[in-house]
Amino acid sequence: MPSRESSKLNSTRKRDRAQFDAGCNSPTSPNTRDIGTLGENLVAEWLQQQGWEILHRQWHCRWGEIDIIALGTDAASEITGGKENSPANSQLLSSRVPLPTLAFVEVKTRSRGNWDAGGKLAVTIAKQTKLWQTAEIFLSNRPDLANHPCRFDVALVRCEPLRLKTQSKLPSTAVNSQPALAVRYCLALQEYIRSAFTS
Repeated sequence: MPSRESSKLNSTRKRDRAQFDAGCNSPTSPNTRDIGTLGENLVAEWLQQQGWEILHRQWHCRWGEIDIIALGTDAASEITGGKENSPANSQLLSSRVPLPTLAFVEVKTRSRGNWDAGGKLAVTIAKQTKLWQTAEIFLSNRPDLANHPCRFDVALVRCEPLRLKTQSKLPSTAVNSQPALAVRYCLALQEYIRSAFTS
């Protein structure tokens, strides 16, 4: 028979985990949508550090929403021979340089012990179909981007609450307008899956 203190500790742990998984929903804590937005912010910043341009965040239509739409390349194209700047090569090079890729990025932010393998299992066939339809509508609204190669990426973000002893209060400034959100949680990009699915 478990002791009274151990059952009290277990019920406290279950309550704390349930509150975290539900987004805590208290006035001082972010809800699930806020935590998801923090994950999207992290991925958008990471993409920008990789040289990608963020075209849209949370773009939506009647079919659904795309968390991030970005334009860029994964690696800089390498030109050898030392003649890349010569006028004779400029036309040849412009025909060889590929158009930047248009990435439609689905971000899944999860805590440890989630049911869906860090978010991978949440990108079901039905979800992929909705993302595909949403991307088609986006491209019909932006014909200037229709000739770019496109792909669907999935970013998996881990979110963990910080222990009370390690939390610190940050002053609210224009640069840091949501100190409570960022201070209470530690987010990390666990995996970025390029071309996670196709039609």
